[in-house]
Amino acid sequence: MATTVRRTVLTLPAAPLGPPNPLPALRPLDETHSIDERTRRELPREMARQIGYEPLRTLLPVRVLDGYGRERTETGLDAIVIENDRLRATVLPCLGGRIHSLHHKPTGRELLYRNPVFQPADFALNGAWYSGGIEWNIGATGHTTLSCAPLHAAIVPAPDGGEMVRLWEWERLRDLPFQVDLWLPADSDFLHVGVRIRNPHERPAPVYWWSNIAVEEHETTRVLAPAAEAWHFGYERSLRRVPVPDFRGADRTYPLRSEYPADYFYEVPAEARKWIASLDAHGHGLVQTSTDVLRGRKLFLWGSGRGGRRWQEWLTEPGTSGYAEIQAGLARTQLEHLRLDGGGEFSWLESYGPLTADPAAVHGDDWAAARAEVEGRLSDALPRAAVDAAYEAWRPCADTEPGERLATGSGWGALEVLRGGHKLPGTPFDESTLGEEQAPWRELLTTGVFPAPRRVVLPGPSLVSPHWRDMLETAPAEPLTEYHLGVAQWHAGDLAQAVRSWERGLGLAPSRWPLLRCLAAADQEGGNAARAAERYLEAFDDLCQERRDDGETWTSATAALGREAIDALLAVHRTGDARAVWDRLRPAVRQRGRFCLLNAQLLIAEGRTDEARAVFDAGFEVADLREGAEVLGEVWSQLTDEPLPDAYDYRMRPRTP
Repeated sequence: MATTVRRTVLTLPAAPLGPPNPLPALRPLDETHSIDERTRRELPREMARQIGYEPLRTLLPVRVLDGYGRERTETGLDAIVIENDRLRATVLPCLGGRIHSLHHKPTGRELLYRNPVFQPADFALNGAWYSGGIEWNIGATGHTTLSCAPLHAAIVPAPDGGEMVRLWEWERLRDLPFQVDLWLPADSDFLHVGVRIRNPHERPAPVYWWSNIAVEEHETTRVLAPAAEAWHFGYERSLRRVPVPDFRGADRTYPLRSEYPADYFYEVPAEARKWIASLDAHGHGLVQTSTDVLRGRKLFLWGSGRGGRRWQEWLTEPGTSGYAEIQAGLARTQLEHLRLDGGGEFSWLESYGPLTADPAAVHGDDWAAARAEVEGRLSDALPRAAVDAAYEAWRPCADTEPGERLATGSGWGALEVLRGGHKLPGTPFDESTLGEEQAPWRELLTTGVFPAPRRVVLPGPSLVSPHWRDMLETAPAEPLTEYHLGVAQWHAGDLAQAVRSWERGLGLAPSRWPLLRCLAAADQEGGNAARAAERYLEAFDDLCQERRDDGETWTSATAALGREAIDALLAVHRTGDARAVWDRLRPAVRQRGRFCLLNAQLLIAEGRTDEARAVFDAGFEVADLREGAEVLGEVWSQLTDEPLPDAYDYRMRPRTP
């Protein structure tokens, strides 16, 4: 059959995302993927330089997604199916363009780990993320902020005259447009993926990209790549060069032979073909290969320990198979960012398909022979020259204007194109996609004035890049303008000026709590915990007086600010004030798992340890438990010397002495 592209609906048990957190993300969420300065000094010079290049100071202008729960209902998700007589790829443009499934028809095999549910968890840079399939990670170290966001999608002519699917968006952490073209030739066992990241600005930009492929994990699953060494990163936050495959007495290319979660970034020689494969006991599985620009390859494994098993159940449902991730990126490790000069671009082609190799060689003791077997079978199935030729054929098509639209992303790209007059052939950001969130910024652009709201509403999202900051600085100094200006100045690292802007706005603001909350965060950053607690308390009181209803938006604001206020008050031992904030939260909020944990911490501070233990004994689930978080174990250890129950054990590293 000729390649076809069609829309469909994929129905899964799904937990609703909920509203975004309305408080500006003045700091990154807790990040597990970091190393200390001593470790960095011992790394190769290029790697150390790229690890230190432009780390995130904030998540701005992106908002945190933490409003989801754990209750799932059958939900229809818009999907796109790309199909020939060999492969069927199912893509979710509404969820970051994730490839949910890659089905090989002749063998009836699913090549990916296909999550049977949609369950957000706190793994992305901005919170909500979900496991399974193939995801496109752009922005900064970690899972992209677009994990649970819609992308633009359309049909574009493919290099062979058929049809391909283009996904595109404006990545807001680094202020860069990108595209992903999915092309399945009519007679091919391999899905080609052309990727392009452009920098339309005059200034250079840090760039990050990793394609993450979830594959089913069994006792005999082996991951192979063209490397004899790897950089091991564990959740102890250390990065070290280790041999492949044997390390610390076990063959780590079998994911279940490790106890704790870990990353292995393979040291692929510059001249080697770039590929990675996951194969089962019979030598069957998936292989990914690419042009040489995508130099990095990685294995992420959960391991066989209690914490890793618990996380896998958390991300899906009991009884489903486990998974590992094989990955490909622009740098050697995910701790690095590459410089992209103004006006420049990165582009490459990836290919995904089935592979069958001799199981005796794949699972033999000779690692070099196992790699050679897989590379030889890959060469037979898809020669290196064929991948390079496919890239050369695709590259002229990257500028082709899209035809039939299949999905619509955000309006932020349209706003940036409107402001900058950028010419971006192949990725149109139409003015028709501008919406309510972009409206005040468009007015600032056209009139020089940031509009004041006509009624009491929460402040919308802030924009923080230099051109928007410049416009805010020259706009009339109204309270809401000063609020957004302070957020932009904070993002730029000018903390003192941010505080001055927020203090100026506070004097005339009809709505004081957003400014007070920002000032409280600044106090925390400056080490003034007592004043931070007082400002948080004042901000929460102001919000409670101002809130207009019990709707989703106001409830989200109250929960987010209340949580921050309680943490700040407990930090300075103002237990009574922290309990007063707790008492003013809505009953439905207090019943959430995150707030059950917060209540247990409050009870401990009040000396009511038996009641705190009863909270744990009754059972609760913290829906937005952060990847790598150890807070459940820390609080439990304040209550008892008993072992941490399995239901609360999410440890991703060995206990420290």
